[in-house]
Amino acid sequence: MIDIDGNAGGGQLLRSALTCSVLSGEGIHMHNIRGNRSTPGLRPQHLSCVRLMADISNATVSDVEVGSEALRFIPETIVPGEYTINIGTAGSVTLLFDTVLPLASAIEAPLSITASGGTDVKWSPTMSYFRHAKLPLLRQFGVYSTVDVSRRGFYPAGGGMTTLYVFPSTPSSISITQRGDFDTTSIFSGASESLAEQSVAERQAKQLVSELDNDGIDVHHRTALYSNADSAGSFLTAVLKFDNTIFGFDALGERGTPAEAVANGVAADVRSLLDSPATVDQHMADQLLIFLVQHGGTIIAPSVTDHIKTNSQLLSKFGYSVSVEEIEDGHPRITS
Repeated sequence: MIDIDGNAGGGQLLRSALTCSVLSGEGIHMHNIRGNRSTPGLRPQHLSCVRLMADISNATVSDVEVGSEALRFIPETIVPGEYTINIGTAGSVTLLFDTVLPLASAIEAPLSITASGGTDVKWSPTMSYFRHAKLPLLRQFGVYSTVDVSRRGFYPAGGGMTTLYVFPSTPSSISITQRGDFDTTSIFSGASESLAEQSVAERQAKQLVSELDNDGIDVHHRTALYSNADSAGSFLTAVLKFDNTIFGFDALGERGTPAEAVANGVAADVRSLLDSPATVDQHMADQLLIFLVQHGGTIIAPSVTDHIKTNSQLLSKFGYSVSVEEIEDGHPRITS
């Protein structure tokens, strides 16, 4: 039984611990879950993740509910198949899926997860980032999965519906030390139907195309779509493909923030990353760590975030090692 103090981390630490537990077969005891948060303990989205991973691995789990600050989780055998989970709030579907993806190397038959919740919500990558940046990058290294988006879900109602399909995979080392030559740029802009009259999706896309054009970046593909959603909301995602890597940048619309300002923020993020030696974006750096320790590899991240620090400490408890070396302009090269 591996003892984990959850005080220093948030939901990401819990999700990583569950993934490592299921992959290794080691039981975990986590206490002080999200202890440094204003609302400590499990929130609905975290509880959904615990229940899903327990179902997939036939785990024995201590009695937990919303607000619980301790968890015992003892996995058995991973059981591929079809699973359905309703987060019940606008909790992030993409973060739930992130917990499951590393199981690709441990399954012998396909695994599908149909989840309802928030597809495009704060503190998590947008579904377009997940679909068009993360999954294709992982596919380059032999992690095979696809996602079908039936309905978008924004804060506060959620209600998005998405299915992730994970296939048995034999990943290779994830070594990305050079970007390679630039290939294409794609823009994915979307909003709830309630914002169609204001042309929010089109305005976000148009402004981002203009900003990138000013920087000499051609846009090869763009979409501006509306979807039936229970709450008003919008998202904007830019995906830049290079020979060796894929960068993703995203933002959410907010009440009182013009669509053009949302686009300007994404453009600023693009400029900042392209001016650095990083070979993956910050979302990707945070989320690739578990794949690096499983299969080996090297990436250059924009920075060392708290997620990277706490996850590195967690992974060491499961016998994995992560090396962080400072290189050009203080950017970290992360190797396992």
